Formats: sequence, structure tokens, C-alpha cells
Amino acid sequence: MTERDVMEYDVVIVGAGPAGLACAIRLKQLKPELGICVLEKGSAVGAHSLSGAVMEPAALDELAPEWRDAQLGVCVPARHDELRLLTRRRAFRLPVPPQQRNHGNVIVSLGLLTPWLAQKAEGLGVDIFAGFAAAAAVIDDAGAVAGVQIGDMGLEKNGEPGPNFAPGPQIRAPLTVLAEGCRGSLTKQLIRRYALDAASDPQTYGLGLKELWQLPAGRVTPGLIQHSVGWPLDNATYGGSFIYHLDADRVYVGFVVGLDYIDPRLQPFEVFQQFKHHPAVQPLLEGGEIVSAGARTIAAGGWQSLPKLEMPGAVIVGDAGGTLNFPKIKGIHQAIRCGMLAAGHLAKTGTPAGFDALWRASPGGLELRKVRNFKPGFKGGLWAGLANSALEVVTGGRTPWTMHNAENATTMRKLDEYTSPDRGWVERTLPPRDRLASVFFAATTHDEAQPAHLKVADTSICATRCRVEYDNPCTRFCPASVYEMVDDGEGGKRLQINAANCVHCKACDIKDPYGIITWTPPEGGSGPNYQTL
Repeated sequence: MTERDVMEYDVVIVGAGPAGLACAIRLKQLKPELGICVLEKGSAVGAHSLSGAVMEPAALDELAPEWRDAQLGVCVPARHDELRLLTRRRAFRLPVPPQQRNHGNVIVSLGLLTPWLAQKAEGLGVDIFAGFAAAAAVIDDAGAVAGVQIGDMGLEKNGEPGPNFAPGPQIRAPLTVLAEGCRGSLTKQLIRRYALDAASDPQTYGLGLKELWQLPAGRVTPGLIQHSVGWPLDNATYGGSFIYHLDADRVYVGFVVGLDYIDPRLQPFEVFQQFKHHPAVQPLLEGGEIVSAGARTIAAGGWQSLPKLEMPGAVIVGDAGGTLNFPKIKGIHQAIRCGMLAAGHLAKTGTPAGFDALWRASPGGLELRKVRNFKPGFKGGLWAGLANSALEVVTGGRTPWTMHNAENATTMRKLDEYTSPDRGWVERTLPPRDRLASVFFAATTHDEAQPAHLKVADTSICATRCRVEYDNPCTRFCPASVYEMVDDGEGGKRLQINAANCVHCKACDIKDPYGIITWTPPEGGSGPNYQTL
């Protein structure tokens, strides 16, 4: 086997999202002499970046105020907010809660904003390597993180080196910043290794699905921000929609389903497609065309689910640690804040020690503490959640209790414990036709000769216990038809993994009721291309 190369830097940052790039930029602004590299598993910066995305601009104004003069492709000032409650046929206007009012905010594309941030970082001397997936941490003799190991390229399905095999190099650094985004695979490993979640609630998640549509002229109201709750979800299931009106006759349309749902037969992708056929939504989209589509999980646990954000040799920043403000439906400003704060701390002290306490006491941390009870309040259903949200608004988040979050994989009921409701679904006419058609709009690519990056510890469970107890929910919660139960040739079923379909949402790593599915990074450069989302 070819010997591995070793590259050395002062700081290695894993992930070229807003948190990682903000950290890199601020470090270079504070200490230009530092050698910094940023690793990005996508084929290009922005390829795997997916968010709603309405951004509070103050953090980016502080980091790089010239962004307002850049040509970002999508940059539309928010002008008006609407919140609606949907029933099967009707839509009722609700008051917009204060935390969702968007005056002064901007609708952006994260897939277009991050390449601009990368250019700024490179202009300051940061090395950015796209197409390099960090597979494991390098641990030194003292037990501290000392860099990362890049995954090998050119392995065959059997795990043996192929004709184009190239061993992944080691990137060694005394300081590592984990900025992988929600459910980062390396972050997950290190949280477990250092027991960083020992004093926190389990993280809880939502699955966000999003499409960019090009519509006939005259239908779009640039800057209009529309959210909804209700149909096609039942009262017990958390979730809601968004429609963000852009310029040039374009809209972002999306839906978020809380992965703490209990119905084993629920299909989040179908919920999204049904929403598009509501009488208040379908006329907007009829005759339009989908430009791109994608899916991504969202860390929704907030304050009480934050793991410790420091460990020997490394810090966690942004969505990798769960800094998103879920009641606001915003995370970009929090990610930038967290990355900048980490940079300032590392530049000043040279050590991760103290960063966790610093974040929790910062405006970003206090923002999360103030809204800590919004999301867990919905465990009692939609109406209980709305009532609790009103209480939290009235008290300014100063209620003297903290509600707790549950592990998403444990919330699903078994088939004999739950009767799925009639969701009143309607006949569909809008695209995409099915989940495979949606995968096409995600422009996802994986070399089918490489080993599957989705690891199932015991596939016999899929054909036996899971089939009987849950009817294989992985075939329903995955938005890309990665998991399929097929005939085994002996009268039974076996699991087939269509890994080439994967859009890297990581719902399987979260919602599998047995905890036997593990998402790992495929070869660097594989996966979706979300640069317009």
C-alpha cells in the first residue's frame, strides 16, 4: 500500500460551511501568520450546503461587511411575513410570532454564499481543499485530537485497493475545528469518545426538504416569507412549511418534519409533496418547473441538547454542535457567530479549554437559552406547542423550568401500538413523480464501484424484527429511496442499499429504531450538488 502523506498546519477546519469559513476568516484576520486549511467533502464549496435560508445579517456584517456588494445570485430582502394554519382544503391566517418576524433579514442561498466566503478566506491565505472527506480523527499519545485522517480514494466494493487507489493523507494540527454541520460523522465519533453529551439531553432533529422552482411571470412577490403548520401532518407530528419568494420569478418551497414523529408509516417526502397540492399552494406552482431539490437534517434540540463544545485539541462550532435557533427557523447567523467566537478564543488562548463556557455565556448561547422550551413544548401536540410558545413569548423565555428532549430513534411506535391517521392525501399532479425523480434534481453522484458508505450492522434485523415490528421504516423516512426491501429468492425479503441515491441528509443515522445504520463519508467529492439551494 502506498505510504500516506502527512501535511501539517496550525489549524485544520473540517467543513466549509458558514461556521468553518467564518472561523477561518476571523483567525486569519486576527493572526495572519497561522497556517490554516479547510477540508470540504463536497466536490466544491457549497455543493453540500443546504438551508432555508433566511439570514439575520448582523454576524456576517461584522465578519465581512462587503458581502452586501457581492453578486451572490440569491440575495432578496425580506419584506413581509405570513403564517397560516392549513386544513385539508382551507388556510387560516395566524399572527406571526415575534421570533419569526423577518424585518431586516435577507433570503439567501447557502450554496452560493459559502463559495463567496471561501474566496474571501483564500484571499487571506487559507488553504481550502474541496473533495476531501475527513474519515477519522488523529489522536496523539496524550489522548488529544491532533488532526484528521482523509478517507482513501479508489477502494473497490470489497474494500480492497483498486487500480486508481490513492491513500488519504493525514492533516496534522495542534488545533482542530469541527464544522461539519448537522450530524457530522467525525463530530459524532468524538462526542462519543470524549463523552461530550454526558450532561446534555439527546439531540433532536428535523428533516428538511427543499425545492427551487422557476415560475411563470407575475406570480412571485419578492421578499414574501410564508410559513404554515397543520395539514398534511396530524396534530401529534411536529412540522411545517416554508415558501420564500425570490427575484426573477423564483421561489424556494420546502417542508420540515420533526424526526421525533411516532407514526411508523409516516413518509416525510410524501408529506412535502402533498403540501404542494394544497389549494392555497398549488396555484402558485402549477405550470412551473423544478430547478433543483435536496434534503438535509436540522439539529433542533437547542440549549439543553448542546454537547460540550470543547475537547483536548479540538472545538465544535455551528450546526455540528446544534447552535441553530429552531423557533426562529434560522441557523446561519448562529453558525457564523460560533465560528467567529471560536476563532477569537483560539487566537487569544491557543487552546480549546474554556470555549464551551464562552459560547454558552455569549449572545449566541443566551439566544438559545431564551428559547429552550419552544421545541420540546410540541411533544404534547400542535395546540399544546402553540400555547406553550405563546407563554414563552409573554415571559421572554424566563419560565423557571427547562423541558427535555428525547432521542429521536426511540419515539417511533411499533405497528401493533399505533393506528396511523388518515391524512386526507390528495391525488398528485405536480412534479417530482417520485423520490427517484427528486434525486435527479439533487444532482447526486457516487461511484457505484466504491464501498457503500451506509453501514448496517446487522441486516438480519431488517428482514426479521424490523419487518414485523415497524415494516421497515427506513424505506419511508429516507427521501431518496436508498433503502429497499427486495425478494431474497427464498420467499422472504432482504435489505438492498442503493447508496448511489444518497443525498447525505443523514435521516437514517438518526431515525433507525434499532440504531444499526451508520452514515459514513463516501469518497470525497461524492454526493449532491446544492449550489443553487
